[in-house]
Amino acid sequence: MSDGDRILGVKPRRIRQRPNGQRLSVGFILTKRFTLCAFANFVDVLRLAADEGDRSRPILCNWTVLSDTMDAVPSSSGVSVHPNERLGDPSKFDYIVVVGGLVNETPDLGKAYSRYLQRASDLGVPLIGVCTGTFFLHQAGLLKDYRCCVSWFHHADFLDQFEDLNPVSDQIFVVDRDRITCSGGASSAHLAAYLVDKHVGRAQASKSLHIMMIDDALQGEMPQPGISLTLRTKDPLVRRALLIMQQNIDTPITVQEIARRLGHSKRQIERHFRLALDTSPQSAFLTIRLSFAHHLVQSTDKTIAQVALDCGFCDSSHLSRSFKKQFGQTPHVLRQAALQLG
Repeated sequence: MSDGDRILGVKPRRIRQRPNGQRLSVGFILTKRFTLCAFANFVDVLRLAADEGDRSRPILCNWTVLSDTMDAVPSSSGVSVHPNERLGDPSKFDYIVVVGGLVNETPDLGKAYSRYLQRASDLGVPLIGVCTGTFFLHQAGLLKDYRCCVSWFHHADFLDQFEDLNPVSDQIFVVDRDRITCSGGASSAHLAAYLVDKHVGRAQASKSLHIMMIDDALQGEMPQPGISLTLRTKDPLVRRALLIMQQNIDTPITVQEIARRLGHSKRQIERHFRLALDTSPQSAFLTIRLSFAHHLVQSTDKTIAQVALDCGFCDSSHLSRSFKKQFGQTPHVLRQAALQLG
């Protein structure tokens, strides 16, 4: 059994021998207003691994966009994708991938897709949720007792809709038995490379990423980029609290509310922060907001007043006082220095 099979934690599903030599076949379900980047990255890794060079013939890999109606599916960018075939036998694929996007505009997948995914699960076909595709797998009742990955940007949305789950937001993808979930964006390329490595070969996976100008394949445990943090710790509770802080920079929430979301007491959160970072949650939150303000002042042309609002300060004067105490200069001085260097 390979390392990948041990990671999956289940008996490997027998991959059907195909007369045309294909080793990996993936079916895609695109939700309305899906994220084009996540879908394109995934498909391009398969495309480049499937043939010699950049010829794009589906020799070693096959990819198919599935549909109930065969209507074109609009992405969040407005570009539409036309399906290849109707929903049929899911066992013809090695994986079924649900690619999500703007979750508020697609309340559910619909009965036909839910039935199809349930049938795929019953047949032992591994299911993959990309971006908010994870939301839809859960809505279909297919993530019970599974760990799942969501983007740090959608973490709060997931908690609001599914209070019984504890999603992972500090990895680029999570493999848990016959469910794989991915934060989306560029991480979908790394997930696709993981599958190509497993079924086709490491050389083909590396070739795909290199042609796409991605240096190396990243494992699922690699943390999501999010907003750069100077505060680093291995304490999982503190990391999750920091993530919530990142997601609420413009509207700071209390430590009590953070504790409630994490299912712990305020005192427990404060104790973990003191042991892990030798600071309080309040001080850590202020550091995050000021670090983001520093980034905005240096790299954007937003007014200082707008930066203050974006970072949860009541006005530019409030920001300037805290900023100078943290960095030894005001936002205006930093902005002028950045303009001179530019």
